[in-house]
Amino acid sequence: MTKNRLEAFSDGVLAIVITIMVLELRRPEGHSWADLLQLWPVLLSYLISFVFVGIYWTNHHHLMHTVQRVSGGVLWANLHLLFWLSLLPFVTDWAGESHFAPVPMMVYAADALLCALAYSLLVRTIIRTDHNNHLLQDAIGSDLKGNLSLVGYVVALLTPLLGQVGVMVSGGCLILVALMWLIPDRRIERAIEGTGRP
Repeated sequence: MTKNRLEAFSDGVLAIVITIMVLELRRPEGHSWADLLQLWPVLLSYLISFVFVGIYWTNHHHLMHTVQRVSGGVLWANLHLLFWLSLLPFVTDWAGESHFAPVPMMVYAADALLCALAYSLLVRTIIRTDHNNHLLQDAIGSDLKGNLSLVGYVVALLTPLLGQVGVMVSGGCLILVALMWLIPDRRIERAIEGTGRP
């Protein structure tokens, strides 16, 4: 089974996720800068989620360069990732509209954590599917960046229990994880360049 349909479907779902998120944005009630500034929580949650989807799209793109064989397990692991990513418009809207209230922030962080776990499962499934392809395993290594992300998401999930200060810590953790991944992760690119594969 080839990876072309999996890539095309994944790209389509992520494009729809971004489209739904932008369609959820509502224009200000008035026509002044002050009216626009009142929407800062909605715009901030959209920005963070847009970056979040972009990070997953770029990493998924690199990940697919390592895939030589797609199994049913890979297809289901990919769908599992897309399921959690497809909830982003809902959690983004709720977090922004609530002005980052504790429960919506916990739900947002929970979705972020589940996306990260699903991506990790997809990587492990791809590695198990093709035992002769060591490219991905060698590129991922101990996956310090991925493990730090999981810790950040767990902290972001639990800290809103502490009230408003915890909500700020939660938001800070989510932003820090996103910033950590904005620095291009070249592990897979370097591994592919080392093999001479396109």
